[in-house]
Amino acid sequence: MMLNASRRLLLTLLFLTTTQSGFAQTAPYDVFPEALPPYYRVRYEASTKTGELAFAVNYTIWIPPGVKQLRGVVVHQHGCGEGSCKSGLTGAFDLHWQALAAKHDCALLAPAYEQPQAAECQLWCDPRNGSAAAFLKCLEDLGKASAHPELSTVPWALWGHSGGGHWVGGMVMLYPERVIAAWLRSGVPLLAEDPSQNRIRAHQMPETALAVPMICNLGTKEGYSVKEANFAGVWPANEKFFRAIRSKGGLIGIAIDPKSSHDCGNQRYLAIPWLDTCMSLRLGDASGKLRSLAAHPAWLADYAKIEIESAEKWPGDKLEASWLPTESIAQAWKQYSTDTEIQDTTPPPVPIDLVVRDGSLSWSARADLESGLAKFLVYRDGQLIATIPEKGQNPHGRPLFQGLSYSDTPLQPLAKMTFTDPQPSNGSKTKYTVVSVNTVGLESPR
Repeated sequence: MMLNASRRLLLTLLFLTTTQSGFAQTAPYDVFPEALPPYYRVRYEASTKTGELAFAVNYTIWIPPGVKQLRGVVVHQHGCGEGSCKSGLTGAFDLHWQALAAKHDCALLAPAYEQPQAAECQLWCDPRNGSAAAFLKCLEDLGKASAHPELSTVPWALWGHSGGGHWVGGMVMLYPERVIAAWLRSGVPLLAEDPSQNRIRAHQMPETALAVPMICNLGTKEGYSVKEANFAGVWPANEKFFRAIRSKGGLIGIAIDPKSSHDCGNQRYLAIPWLDTCMSLRLGDASGKLRSLAAHPAWLADYAKIEIESAEKWPGDKLEASWLPTESIAQAWKQYSTDTEIQDTTPPPVPIDLVVRDGSLSWSARADLESGLAKFLVYRDGQLIATIPEKGQNPHGRPLFQGLSYSDTPLQPLAKMTFTDPQPSNGSKTKYTVVSVNTVGLESPR
């Protein structure tokens, strides 16, 4: 039996709630990194009232140290299923996403909905089912806890995977004036009623949503090149969502990962620069009012042919092409669409706060905004004695210092910036040096 895009999307979401977890249903949701400043956490119990959130949820936020006035919030939203929900517990601790947030004086927020494995994902990934209200409440409560009351009013840069993409798209439809930009990885909401489905409610699209920059990002094996697969419904749903918005002049594009399926792959190396660009263009003064990009000299792209050109010189129908904010992002989009290997020519920041006590080293470091943080090199008196970690973990893309889950979050327990020299020198003149290395192999200054 042939399934339309809406029905396929429904089955995809239901598939996620029953197959994507690597955790037992009885595994606790309270195993997560401690939230001490600059981290803060709030948790809300599940509600049995109609229209309120049916699952317990906690929200962890990171506030850039030293920031006086926050300009926005970067939200990293996990997908459906118990395993993905648990992945949200470390989202706010991701050094790469923190680099994006810090550049723009923004907080980094990661929800973790406590969805049992077999429960209906729509009970949270449709924001009208109580998750939007809980999100707004957490911003107010976390604003009080962190002494940043502006959290309740600043705009949002949204990223979501799978059911999280559904949630992000829904938030754009509900609160377009609050959204700086939105990245939807492998999940989109419905925009028109479909009598063949009975669980997913469609969203009405306000005209103001057309002004929000968006990207629909999915793996080629999610129905684009592989038509019969567990996630084959993702592509037709994304294509329908894209055309509904772009045909009306909306600022939306499509980025197809040529290597992946439903995992997140190397998408962060396009998502973070894309969000960085949109935040630079859209964030205005302290009033929180977002700049319009209606007259911005954008670039356009053909996702099938992997071709780019300025909007001014685009030879075809502009409303059938993907919208991209700048030439540099268009070039990165083209490389990503070809092999995901977006290049970078700038080294990562140098590590700081190196402390040595009896051969035990500890330090701090910021991630490279473009390429993240792959590893550290430790030298003793100019000789390399260790690589931390020896091998980064990420079966879906570039290895990272913090490792990477299926849902684009650090692995637990969080990696530590420490090393113990097995052969410490007794001399007082021993010199240790630590070097950061990003995911394209560039080294920081020593």
